[in-house]
Amino acid sequence: MQTELVNENPTTIIRLLGCNQVGAEGSNPTVTAGRFIPWTQDTADQHVWTQWRVVYRDVIILDVNNVPVGVFNLTSHNLGDPVHYATLKQMLKDAAGE
Repeated sequence: MQTELVNENPTTIIRLLGCNQVGAEGSNPTVTAGRFIPWTQDTADQHVWTQWRVVYRDVIILDVNNVPVGVFNLTSHNLGDPVHYATLKQMLKDAAGE
């Protein structure tokens, strides 16, 4: 999806990245194997997952000020379904003002 967004709008500010849960650090090599998505690790000091009330496989959508404005869960909305894919893509564009 990141490639599509950039191809559609080379000046897009939308960036997709993953953030792993505190305590799941050991899975980072498996999660990132063969993928090109930037990947970060939540920490006990930051506790982003707790602050944002993240549920496993949530996509937290941030506005242009990096404030959470939406959530899209990939477990309940499989991106293999074109409707779900299009919905997430539009939510990202809306948050970015595109």
